[in-house]
Amino acid sequence: MSRRDLLKGGLTASLGAVMNISSAARADTSGQFSGLAAEYSKYDGLGLAELIAKKKISALELLNSVHERVDAFNPKLNALCHLFFDRAEAQIKQGIGTGPFGGVPFVLKDLNQYLAGTITSAGSRIWKDSVADFDSTLVERYKQAGLVIFGKTNSPELGLTTTTESVLFGQTHNPWNLERTSGGSSGGAAAVVASRIVPMAHGSDGGGSIRIPASCCGAFGFKPTRARVPLGPNQFESWNGCTQHHALTISVRDSAALLDVSVGAELGSPYFSPPPVRPFLKEVSAEPGRLRIALVTATPGGTPLDPECKKAALNAAKLCKGLGHSIEETTIPIDFALARGAFFAILQVSLARVLDDAAAILGRPVSEQDVEPVTWATMQAGLKVTSVTYSRAIATLHQIGLAMAKFQRNYDVILSPTLAKPPVALGLLSLSQDLSAWSKEVMEFSPYTALYNVTGQPSMSVPLHWTPDGLPVGVMFSARFGEDGTLFRLAAQLEKAQPWDKRRPRL
Repeated sequence: MSRRDLLKGGLTASLGAVMNISSAARADTSGQFSGLAAEYSKYDGLGLAELIAKKKISALELLNSVHERVDAFNPKLNALCHLFFDRAEAQIKQGIGTGPFGGVPFVLKDLNQYLAGTITSAGSRIWKDSVADFDSTLVERYKQAGLVIFGKTNSPELGLTTTTESVLFGQTHNPWNLERTSGGSSGGAAAVVASRIVPMAHGSDGGGSIRIPASCCGAFGFKPTRARVPLGPNQFESWNGCTQHHALTISVRDSAALLDVSVGAELGSPYFSPPPVRPFLKEVSAEPGRLRIALVTATPGGTPLDPECKKAALNAAKLCKGLGHSIEETTIPIDFALARGAFFAILQVSLARVLDDAAAILGRPVSEQDVEPVTWATMQAGLKVTSVTYSRAIATLHQIGLAMAKFQRNYDVILSPTLAKPPVALGLLSLSQDLSAWSKEVMEFSPYTALYNVTGQPSMSVPLHWTPDGLPVGVMFSARFGEDGTLFRLAAQLEKAQPWDKRRPRL
């Protein structure tokens, strides 16, 4: 019996039970692919690893199938900016080990994670030829887990906006509507997951950059507790601890298992998060209990909320209530104007330092011609922030964290829309425009997510709603600092109650 026959026959049924998402699994029906490339998209990352471990397919065959899907979909999406299948093949030949993701194809976001011998450009012309001579700690852990890294996904310049568009690489398109944004700054990652090029992809989140594209593309996006995942060794925090790295996935269990292989302090870590009680993968199969959920729909600052985004949150609240959780509609007692001012002061100063350091690469100071208009304006604002203002901003963020911790003594989880709008048209959120126009669009699009970067709490976007015209709308759930397990238990329950894997964009 050939591998193709196995994939089309009994193997498909038997592996469905392993994945826990068999009711949602289905093959590609577009007719674009045959054999493994057609069947491949049924499986999550752990399911693919199971196929390889049982020798039903080889890691190289799987990589070739992914290559076929990249060739078919990336010209439409522009989600992948660097491809190195030859390096991935070499990695397979060197041995994939016995990790939980042995042989599974994977991609890194083109921002702040480094793979020796490859470019990390940060979506900027400054670093377009910058080749790393080392692996980041997280990348080392990914490789130890057996992930086969074949490329990098698009990011806007330095991850500064909520869309994935740059002068360097152009626009990344949403698989559900090619004229809409895929979100940002991990929009390339979201697009490759939503289109099933890969079942999971690395992302980073400094103000919502995992959860925003997850909402835009109908993926599961999880931002872990601060310092749970290493960022070093070249830097140990970004934006004063606001930025965390993890992934966008289709299945909840992939996200949990990937976090299990990622967690833990690295040499030189200035701080670390509370250790998990048990592996996160075990949380996926555990009952969440009766959670006290705070429902928050009002946008911070009173900006408009699209009816579809409100409907998504209200329907999610009804779903949670039906699952036995208590729901209380409330507001968060935070001075959001104060929080926003402190957050942007830190972002501006951090960016100014990064671009000042870039002089070493250019051999001269960065000029207005080297970066996009919003990037330049943000840098100039950062140069004007005084040391006292910067110190006060850090203290303010800490006090906001305390206020949220007090608020959540009465709630296990906060439920809100992820975004205030469904995916908007490309161009509206680009860095290549006037700063004030950009600021207005970003604030009205994503007013909810950055709070949990400020506090360091775990937060996730769950794909529970689609608009009548077929655009995904995520719902955000956030737990107490260190209680990532609570979110995984709830996410698994929601995934079972209202599966999302059946929904596929047609490309």
